[in-house]
Amino acid sequence: MGQVYIEDKTFNKINFKENSLEKGEYEGCNFINCDFSNTDLSEIIFTDCEFIGCNLSLAKLVKTVLRDSKFKDSKMIGLNFDNCNTFGLSFSFENCSLNHSSFYKTKIKKTIFKNSQLQETDFTECDLTSSLFDNCDLLGAIFDNTIIEKADFRTSYNYSIDPESNKIKKSKFSLTGVKGLLNKYDIKIYNRN
Repeated sequence: MGQVYIEDKTFNKINFKENSLEKGEYEGCNFINCDFSNTDLSEIIFTDCEFIGCNLSLAKLVKTVLRDSKFKDSKMIGLNFDNCNTFGLSFSFENCSLNHSSFYKTKIKKTIFKNSQLQETDFTECDLTSSLFDNCDLLGAIFDNTIIEKADFRTSYNYSIDPESNKIKKSKFSLTGVKGLLNKYDIKIYNRN
């Protein structure tokens, strides 16, 4: 049985836990208010797809291809993006909950994270060069041997990034966020008074 090729189709309010998404290639497709939670999306190819208002929490992403995919208003808790096919891996996130997800060792330069929850997300050994973290909550997110050169954290908060164990050259931080770079030193920072 051959794999399907589906182009420019909209899937609306489908519960893929009951009827699993067919293995194959999806190009230019929109998934709106669909439930993929706890499903197996392994080896499926998504190119130029949009996921809006979807629940993808704990979905399996083994060798899944995500190329130029956009996620908006979606729940994506506990996803292992490090299991995805690395070739052409590229996506953006807006108003998504990515808590407890892992981007371990992924090369995802210029990724946009906007208005998203990234609590306890693992960015260990990840290449986030020139990525944008716009108004994101990074409480407990792990940055270890991570490349965040030229990345923009100016509007994000709750991060703790050790400049000695990460590559941070030319990254951008707001003055209020600088304390997130100094946490390991256990020092107090005050406004002039």
